[in-house]
Amino acid sequence: MAASSGLDIVASDVPVARVLAAVVGDADRRRTLRGYATQTARLRLSDLRARLLRERVFGDPGRLLGRLKRRGLLAELPAGGGEKLFEIPFPDELRQLLLEEVARVDSVDTGPVGPVPDEGAEIRAMDGEFLDRLRDVLHHRLEATIAFGRSFSVDALAEYLRGLFGEALYFDSLISLLQQYALADVPLIAPTGRATGATGFHLALFGPPGTGKTFSIDDLVRGNPRSGVPAHGLPGRNRYCGGITPVQFLRVGASYAGRVFNFIVPEFNDWFKYRGMVEPLKLVMEQREVKWETTLGTVGPYTFRSFFSVNYNVRTAGADDYWTTIGDPNFAALEDRMLLRFHPMTRERFRAVEASAERLELGEIEFDLAGRIQDHLVLVHAIQTGHPLVAARFRRRPIRLERPLYDALRAVSERSLKGTPFPKFSPRLKSRAVRLAAAAALLGYFRGPEEPVLPIGPMETRFAERFYEEEVRAREGRRGAAAR
Repeated sequence: MAASSGLDIVASDVPVARVLAAVVGDADRRRTLRGYATQTARLRLSDLRARLLRERVFGDPGRLLGRLKRRGLLAELPAGGGEKLFEIPFPDELRQLLLEEVARVDSVDTGPVGPVPDEGAEIRAMDGEFLDRLRDVLHHRLEATIAFGRSFSVDALAEYLRGLFGEALYFDSLISLLQQYALADVPLIAPTGRATGATGFHLALFGPPGTGKTFSIDDLVRGNPRSGVPAHGLPGRNRYCGGITPVQFLRVGASYAGRVFNFIVPEFNDWFKYRGMVEPLKLVMEQREVKWETTLGTVGPYTFRSFFSVNYNVRTAGADDYWTTIGDPNFAALEDRMLLRFHPMTRERFRAVEASAERLELGEIEFDLAGRIQDHLVLVHAIQTGHPLVAARFRRRPIRLERPLYDALRAVSERSLKGTPFPKFSPRLKSRAVRLAAAAALLGYFRGPEEPVLPIGPMETRFAERFYEEEVRAREGRRGAAAR
């Protein structure tokens, strides 16, 4: 390419450049079918402006687009109705160039090192959104929400999602919504009466683009009005981080000290490309004290108590073996610190994603439980976090851990260990199955007799077994249906 030198963008263009890089990546993926480019990548100005508005970037993209046209990186095409359409001759190169320019500006402009000025307003707006929904439930739908909760369970949620997306796709959405319940970070109580953990966990969906990862962690959680998908997750508790660099995130994170939110990162792999960011990100994922020092100042120290749900896009070489398909050096960092689901683009998954997208676009998917699930989630979260509007009426109930759950999961381990003296899965995977069972137990807050603690029953245990066996099979590279 002739324009291999930097674009020399200024700081005010950085938010636009970051969003444009994501839009160019989407355009590049859309033109590819089964690994082959079917046409030249194209970009509509209206799509870019819609993405900028969605991600709360209010800068004018005209200046940056003009610079790219002059460099030959964009070519304007004729389009009717006042629409502007651009051809992208080198989409992958353009995306990388934009990201490099963003990184260059961020590395120079590292001060001030305090939280970004608008983050306090962002938090207040999110708190207001949650409070408005909670008041709406308490004033208008409290009895209906409690009645819904008396029959709600992980099996009922699984059946609802299976009906929406099919057997091959629903499980990731189920785990994503369980993570929303787990954000209450409810204590886990051992038989001795001692707290030995809490429900909250990080979630990472790992694999090539196009396997449905973004839909599970973002569209279903926050909703996507353009696609007709209503929100199912916690209002005001999910901080979208599309377009934010890890440098910005480390500053932003200081504003969330002492609070629990969920940070949705659509392309987490980009964060690991910034020099010096791997170790701070590990500290954040471990919820340890974060201190980041630069020549211009220091961020922190602060302790990050929130969680992540992220996509980690990576090219894979096949579907049969979990380990040999992974060539990314940061895979172990996620595997050790997050509940990680790996999805190669198999023929079965391609067909499932294709069918689900068709049904969604044709209006054949009815999200009839979305509002009731969200009301239930908001009420349970408020109760389990001791919100003052509900604290006098409902009590917080920790989750009781008991031996039968561990015996069932140990049986899964033993079945696998009989086949090999060198297991390919970590004992940490079992702990994540326990967290998922505990999160599933929160769905039953209003179900059954009210006890001081919430039990993990046979239903939640069967779900944890399925997850554990499915993940063990993935790591062993074996095919076949998991236990149900």
